[in-house]
Amino acid sequence: MTAGEDRGGQQAAAVGAAADPTAGPPAGPAVGPAAGPAVGPTTDAATAPVAPPVSAWAPLRLYPVFRALWIAQFASNVGTWMQTVGAQWLLVDRSPLLVSLVQTASSLPIVALALPAGAWADLVDRRRLLLGAQGAMFVAAAALAAATFVGAPSPALILGLTFALGCGNAVASPAWQAIQPDLVDRQTLPQAAALNGLNMNVARAVGPAIGGFVVAAVGPAWVFALNAVSFVGIAVTVACWRSPAHTDTGPPERLVEALRAGGRYVRHSPTVRRLLYRAVLFIPAAGALWALLPVVAARNLHLGSAGYGVMLGAVGIGAVLGAVVIPRVRARLGSARLVTGAMLLAAVAIAVVATAGDAVVVGVALLPVGAAWIAVLSSLNSALQLSLPNWVRGRGLAYYLIVFQGAQAVGALVWGTVADRTTVSTALLVAAGVLAAGAVVGLRSPLPNTATLDRTPSAHWPAPQLTLTPEPADGPILVTATYHVREADAVAFTEAMRRVGRSRQRTGALRWELFRDGADPTRFVESYLVGTWAEHLRQHEGRMTGADRRFEELALGYAQEAPQVAHLFPPPDAPVP
Repeated sequence: MTAGEDRGGQQAAAVGAAADPTAGPPAGPAVGPAAGPAVGPTTDAATAPVAPPVSAWAPLRLYPVFRALWIAQFASNVGTWMQTVGAQWLLVDRSPLLVSLVQTASSLPIVALALPAGAWADLVDRRRLLLGAQGAMFVAAAALAAATFVGAPSPALILGLTFALGCGNAVASPAWQAIQPDLVDRQTLPQAAALNGLNMNVARAVGPAIGGFVVAAVGPAWVFALNAVSFVGIAVTVACWRSPAHTDTGPPERLVEALRAGGRYVRHSPTVRRLLYRAVLFIPAAGALWALLPVVAARNLHLGSAGYGVMLGAVGIGAVLGAVVIPRVRARLGSARLVTGAMLLAAVAIAVVATAGDAVVVGVALLPVGAAWIAVLSSLNSALQLSLPNWVRGRGLAYYLIVFQGAQAVGALVWGTVADRTTVSTALLVAAGVLAAGAVVGLRSPLPNTATLDRTPSAHWPAPQLTLTPEPADGPILVTATYHVREADAVAFTEAMRRVGRSRQRTGALRWELFRDGADPTRFVESYLVGTWAEHLRQHEGRMTGADRRFEELALGYAQEAPQVAHLFPPPDAPVP
């Protein structure tokens, strides 16, 4: 099956023809070899034109819906961390392991539910999903408050209801992250992503501090009750928001198909994998402080719940100061150096917390911990938010949540066990050493720049024109494209096609290969296998982005003519004799 036109004397629009030119006029101008590859072979980043700088606070100022949801989410995040403090303080007299298991119980559900929750966030109405999750978390928090008002709840009940709250958070988190592009325009999305990172991390620092003061003043039951109220507030705000109408982008996906598609995207996206890797280097070791700080306050510093609140307040102050300073530091050093420096700073500060016996010294050391925590996580979160296209954003963020919460859950268990068998100071010193080593190791994998990635949808593939009438479930489908390339351009073409191959695999291909004809060295054949016809139609109708289009343009610039494309289907079943 041949499609497209010869480029002789014309600027043939080769993007659609290169990708799947089976019908209609080709779209978009061809790019000649002189343009050269836009990016190196280790990244999947094609860039859009750089927009003028936008104020860091523009999303809050320009978009009332974003502002209302951001404030509601901040209140909910603060309530969640208040709840963590209340649960930990109820268990602080029992053992460090039980205290650290509160963090595990709230984080572990992400490991089990984040992937299906990410798929649900991409498949169903995200607004309804958020409302259902808020309702479930309200019930769990209210039940824990009631049990605490009645009497001291058992460790099993505390951990069980904390686990239930974690399940609600696991379901809601991917959907919450995924709706952000519906709230602001593309130009302000980087600022919105950074503000959401600020929201989460400042709440993490401020919430425990407030929780510590409330526990000291009126007891942990009121902390749980206030947390329940915070879920009501965010549910009301979400209910008042009217989400954009869902646009069909091809045949509907089933849950298992959606999970596989999300896994393929992450596996074949060097940018996403690199960001997740840097998160693994930071979170488990840095999370030791959150897991063991209640024990440091109670046993090493001999403080009550009010003193613990002051310690957490120091972390919160550090986070707020960091949020003010970080944009300037990032502009001067870049995100990669900022993250490495923040990791080293956190390692030194945690070592001071482990060895100092004076509450004032520990409080001062906690200031840079708060700043470093928000510097690293806001950088990683905003970079990931910008690197994911809308069709897979919920699933991609689910992998980040698994790394974030799973690393905290496992880390809390490890550091709690080390503290039980040795001392809390020893556990924190080991964690500081691991964190410093992670900062050094991370230098071998610099952070990608995602600020100018072009993830806007690009429906540049023409609709296939076939004699057959395939069913959505028919497959597998083998798509081939034959190119003719001058021998002098063979190496450059092959390099450009590697990026095209990753694009094919991110958007649905199970396998991708490029072959060269032994009898005609100028003839190259691309082939990729897609599981079903429905999956291939999704590539046509909703999964390609401006970056994917750019990769195809770069490769087509080396071709002498538009490629010949064929769709190959399984043969018909033979009749049963």
